[in-house]
Amino acid sequence: MSSTPFARLPLSRYEVDRDHLTRDRPDLFDELWADPATRVVVVAGGEALLASASALALLPPAALGDVEERIYLGRTTTEAADAPAGTPIVAAMVADAGALTEGEWADLRRIGADLSDRDAGLLTEALAMAHWHASHRFSPVTGEPTTAGRGGWVRIDPVNGKEIFPRTDPAIIVGVTDADDRLLLGSNALWESNRYSLLAGFVEPGESLEAAVLREVFEESGIRVADPVYLGSQPWPFPASLMLGFRARLDTEFENVLTPDGAEILDLRWFAREELGSSLDEVRLPGRTSIARAIIEDWYGGPLGEDRW
Repeated sequence: MSSTPFARLPLSRYEVDRDHLTRDRPDLFDELWADPATRVVVVAGGEALLASASALALLPPAALGDVEERIYLGRTTTEAADAPAGTPIVAAMVADAGALTEGEWADLRRIGADLSDRDAGLLTEALAMAHWHASHRFSPVTGEPTTAGRGGWVRIDPVNGKEIFPRTDPAIIVGVTDADDRLLLGSNALWESNRYSLLAGFVEPGESLEAAVLREVFEESGIRVADPVYLGSQPWPFPASLMLGFRARLDTEFENVLTPDGAEILDLRWFAREELGSSLDEVRLPGRTSIARAIIEDWYGGPLGEDRW
């Protein structure tokens, strides 16, 4: 495995065999609910039920009441006290988190970096699928309500039988540096004014990743960049993205003037390493769960203070 800081991004970790062949069993969930080894990850409203501050609650099916949807996540591949290797894991979407009184609920965005490899992988998979099910209740072709199939990995149009598969939206995120090796950070319109991160955006149809880097940086900042270099990727299930990390340099062949687009980005700043390190009391950076934090700290040369996102 690569020793780069992008080889073990928090939400790219996993210790699960997705066991795709088992998804086709017609009575899969009846079998799993009858299996005393089965354990369930419970999600509701974008959050998961925890056993502790840094561990998922893995419940037996009997501990749950009604569930909205079930997704077969696969089988664990490592030994653990709460789930031996080979344990079948199901994600259960519930409407009423209050019906489960034991345990705390938490957002993957905040706890992802603190979870084990197994739990980070399971929860990332579970939330991505839960978001997809919630947004694909109806067929895009006929408008009829769809039903889940294949262990929760497809939704089926009842009129034409068409299977609708989960989709992932690719998005680039870029660490832009200038001739003095300063890093460009921007403040998004949806954030507090002192929160800064890298520039990012979705890849458009018919567009390469490299072209998306050049376009998105120009659209959001008014500057031109060159030589985009791929660093690594991480799923970001909020709701359905795959973040593809890049570095790029300011293209000095152009007269570049920082110009926030005024819609998504309200402020842009170049930071030297010493300046960013001394500004952490006033500048909020992305949390440790995000690939943005990894790219920033790779440029900086080490960890940057506490996780305050």
